[in-house]
Formats: sequence, structure tokens, C-alpha cells
Amino acid sequence: MLFSDRDILRAIRQGRIKITPFQKNQVGPASVDLTLSNEWWVFKEAYQGKTVDLKKTGFHQATRKIRAKSITLQPGEVCLGKTVEKIKLAPDILGMLEGRSRYARMGLSVHITAALVQPGSDNHQILEIVNFAPFSVKLHAGMQVSQVIFHEIQQKTSKPYARFGKIARHQ
Repeated sequence: MLFSDRDILRAIRQGRIKITPFQKNQVGPASVDLTLSNEWWVFKEAYQGKTVDLKKTGFHQATRKIRAKSITLQPGEVCLGKTVEKIKLAPDILGMLEGRSRYARMGLSVHITAALVQPGSDNHQILEIVNFAPFSVKLHAGMQVSQVIFHEIQQKTSKPYARFGKIARHQ
């Protein structure tokens, strides 16, 4: 079952979904808008134009973390952005990250393939942001460029992501 705004607010009241910080005006008809923080990960210059063996190199080695009020992405450039909100889900609820149409229409994608917020998650979301526009785009901390939709699954997971996810504990 997909959650409507009423389902989302009920699940928040019941404690099955926790979003911190949360403001009711973030809730849309069937989603919750998420806010960019001032934490970004950009690819190190040493990796640009090189072949990277993904068996040997992960994003921790290939990127550097910066704190900034804004960041400019050139056409085709990728960065990682962190949400202000921390999302905690019951083991029978999962989330899916989506972009917001106003930014997608300007060539911005907020996730490449990792849209799943696992059941039992308890973390901030890391967005894989790509500029597909033929011009540079500037992103600012505080922008709500993404949203999360929620699904109820039939049975609780036996592997809540907050306990079993390898990266999740550090976000």
C-alpha cells in the first residue's frame, strides 16, 4: 500500500515513521519533502578523467566532504548531498526517494539508482545529485529538491536496516 498524506500523518502520530526535524507543511498529497543540508561530497580531482576500478575504490576514497551553503554543478557533474531530516522507519514500512518536478524540469536528478529507504532505517538520506542540464546549476542548503514516498510491506523485515545495513549506521 502506498501512503497518502493522511496515512503519512497517522504513521507519524503512531511513531511508525519518525522524521527529525519535521514540519507538517513538508507533507504533500503522498510524499514528504526533504531538505538539503550543508554537507556535500564531491569527487577528488585525482579521480577525474581516470578509470576507477569499482572493485577496489568506493565513494569514501573517491570523494571529499565539504561543508558549504551552496555548491555549483557543471553539466554532467555529480555530487552527493545529505538531507537535514533523519528518517526512522518501522520494519514494515519502506521509503522511495524521488526528485521534485520543478527541479527535474531544469535537468536536476537527485538519485541515480539508490532510491530505496530500507525498512527499519534510522538515518539521514544521501542523495546522488546529477546535473543533466546543458548549463551549470547552483544548489543551496535548505532547498527541498527531493521527496520521499512511503509503502507498507506485508510483513516486517527480519533485517531492519539500522541494525544490518553496513553504511546506514554512519549517515
